[in-house]
Amino acid sequence: MSVGSCIILPMTNELISSKYTFVCDPDECDCLIELTSSDGFGFPSGVTELTCPCGRKTTLVSVEHATIAPSNQTKEEKMETTIGSDALHSPAVPYDANLLVTYKVLHGYSDPEYTTSKVASLEWDLHNGRQSQKTASLLQSKINNAKDIIAEAYADSSDQDTLRSIAEALGIELTRTIEFTCSIEVSGTVEVDLLEDYELEDDIADNLYVDSQSGRIEIGDIEVCHVREA
Repeated sequence: MSVGSCIILPMTNELISSKYTFVCDPDECDCLIELTSSDGFGFPSGVTELTCPCGRKTTLVSVEHATIAPSNQTKEEKMETTIGSDALHSPAVPYDANLLVTYKVLHGYSDPEYTTSKVASLEWDLHNGRQSQKTASLLQSKINNAKDIIAEAYADSSDQDTLRSIAEALGIELTRTIEFTCSIEVSGTVEVDLLEDYELEDDIADNLYVDSQSGRIEIGDIEVCHVREA
């Protein structure tokens, strides 16, 4: 993991600013970056995006109020950024597993919930979430394989009850896809302008279509043929 920090110092008086915490892709870089900044007039600078030294876009995980002590420096001072596990113990950017961070918890279309946790707890939540995602993906792959096996063997099996019980336990719907073609005889009327050239077949082919009122039926190719005046 790598840790970076950047502090924008005010000109004279103490400023009320904001400390932003960003994380990089945990599967690739796993970098933790803290950025404390102000717009120079005592207001948070509104930082919402940051690029990691590895080149990836980082994710904002928390925003906290911070106070920047007075200084005569007028330019941005960049802190040392170290790549590797040693950065966690760098005196310039100390690692604090007990640091409290506030972040947003999403609940689908419901209003988000804001919660505060220690860094150590958040790290374990992220780790467990990644492990759960890998496990769920592996199990879904196995269920899909079981579905293919059951679907192929079900029709000729002498023990369909057992196969059906296995499918129900795994949440598998026993279905198969049937390709079909059909002919539909349609009659109707159309108003035409006697002063204009008119092609009945072209008009019907361009404007007549077939739809399904069942979600199980998917309409593929449609061809209008044998158009004639009654």
